[in-house]
Amino acid sequence: MKKRIQFFQSINFKIVLIFILLLTITLEIIGANFVTQLENQLVDNFKEDRRIQVDFLENTLQPILLDEENKDKEASIANLLRDFSGSGVIEVQVIDPEYYIIGTSDNTQQSLIGRKSTDPDIHQSLLLGNNVTSQYLDPLTNDRRWKLVSPIYIGGSKDILGVIMLETNIETIYEQVNEISIIFINSALIAIALVIILTQFVSRAITKPISEMKQQTIQIAEGDYSGQLKVHGEDELGQLSSAINELSTRVEEAQETTEAERRRLNSVLSHMTDGVIATDRRGKVVIINEKAQEMLNISQEIALGQSITEVLNNEMTLRQLLEVEEEILFDFSTNETPLILRGGFSLIQRESGFISGLVCVLHDVTEQEKIERERKEFVSNVSHELRTPLTSMRSYLEALSDGAWRDEEIAPQFLKVTQEETNRMIRMVQDLLDLSRMDSGKANLQLEVINLNELFHHILDRFEMMLNTTTDNPVKDYTIVREITKQDIWVEADADKIMQVLDNILNNAFKYSPDGGVITCRLVKTHNNVVLSISDQGMGIPKKDLTYVFDRFFRVDKARARSMGGTGLGLAISKEVIQHHGGKIWADSIEGKGTTFYISLPYVPYEEGDWE
Repeated sequence: MKKRIQFFQSINFKIVLIFILLLTITLEIIGANFVTQLENQLVDNFKEDRRIQVDFLENTLQPILLDEENKDKEASIANLLRDFSGSGVIEVQVIDPEYYIIGTSDNTQQSLIGRKSTDPDIHQSLLLGNNVTSQYLDPLTNDRRWKLVSPIYIGGSKDILGVIMLETNIETIYEQVNEISIIFINSALIAIALVIILTQFVSRAITKPISEMKQQTIQIAEGDYSGQLKVHGEDELGQLSSAINELSTRVEEAQETTEAERRRLNSVLSHMTDGVIATDRRGKVVIINEKAQEMLNISQEIALGQSITEVLNNEMTLRQLLEVEEEILFDFSTNETPLILRGGFSLIQRESGFISGLVCVLHDVTEQEKIERERKEFVSNVSHELRTPLTSMRSYLEALSDGAWRDEEIAPQFLKVTQEETNRMIRMVQDLLDLSRMDSGKANLQLEVINLNELFHHILDRFEMMLNTTTDNPVKDYTIVREITKQDIWVEADADKIMQVLDNILNNAFKYSPDGGVITCRLVKTHNNVVLSISDQGMGIPKKDLTYVFDRFFRVDKARARSMGGTGLGLAISKEVIQHHGGKIWADSIEGKGTTFYISLPYVPYEEGDWE
């Protein structure tokens, strides 16, 4: 892909920038050193001139201060200081050894004559007998001022006649330095401008071949190998251009071969019904086809570069996968979707034996595993359910064969139990046949338009009559509560099958309800469905078992259910019947409080004209 390069990212800009930076740094170093040296020299010259002036003034003042007959020293000093002012001198003061000011060149400060000076520099010079210098900033004008305090000695002795305080304006020196700096900066800018122009010519001579090579490599990357670079010379850039031209030819040949192989491989991988994952020698995924992405619920962008053990969510190490010889089962099942994959692994080896990768082929065996598991469970359940009554019958028949048939009290009981177990096996076989017909689609429904209200009332009336007349279990007393809509509900259904389902659910409700239990039966209509529900006050179903109550041979309390004569197939048959009617059946239960079974059937209101 051709990417636009910003100006500041180009080599041309970088070459110019490097030259400018080198020149700027050089000029900065030279300028800083030059200006600093110049500033120091000018300041030193300025101070030296002022010291010479002070020395001259000191020599002039000595005879005046030593002349004791001179009655008008202050006037002489004033005349001398008046002539001395100028040339940047702001003020000159003469102070005697008692710190009294005896003369000043500032006409506006004549009132200070005769007063003691409070200047700490003057005090320091009189006490120590040496020169004191200081530089400060004028708070009013912000000009820099330089002050020199020099003692006046008597001849070659160390006796002090007083001190001279000279205050001058040194700002002019710095202004001169600034003017020189500006001249230097302007000269540097002109030099930089000239360097930019010259550097542009130099950089273009270098960057033009590079730009041509860049364009050619972009074309090669995009698959266009037709272009050829112009060789500008026999230097390094010329040799590089020749190498790129040769590379373009070879890459074109290799690309054609690789592209043909890639198309064949992609075609094979895309049309495979199995998932394929290929890795490099470190176990990082380099190829994953669409089927594998679908199986593992992972995108190609996420899978590529990950370890195959992470993609397969397996705890085995890469070395163990390399050494495995048999296929491995991977369980990716969730609460909503079961998924079991069988993976076979093979090594990618070179002729030298070096392992350069690993290939994993994934087969979806979810349905096979489910069918195999259900088959085993079904065979086991059928065997178990038939073995129990057969074992019981054999025991009773052996007892009868051994002479129990002669006992007039025991023999009828044994025969009764044998008959009950036989009937139970017959019911189980009949239920299995019904389920088999439903599974194979041979159980045809005898659909007719029925009044669901009347059918539900008829079934409940029959159960109430059985409760009032039965003597099998006189201890328990049940109450049936009806909450059935008054509106007639007509649905298209197989009346016998619906009665079979309701009988089964009601039988379970009575079986598992305690003495005095209330069985609540409801019938309500929604917009598109009619819902029947039957609630009991029995022991309830644990939450973990609710999803399995409609499985074949499933019992919450196996011992109790079997003792009550159940086959474990009633709810499974009920589910198949309701599903064949296009409805749904489900259960809701609170353990220890009871269970409610719901049946939802599709409902289409019939108008009067529909009966004609």
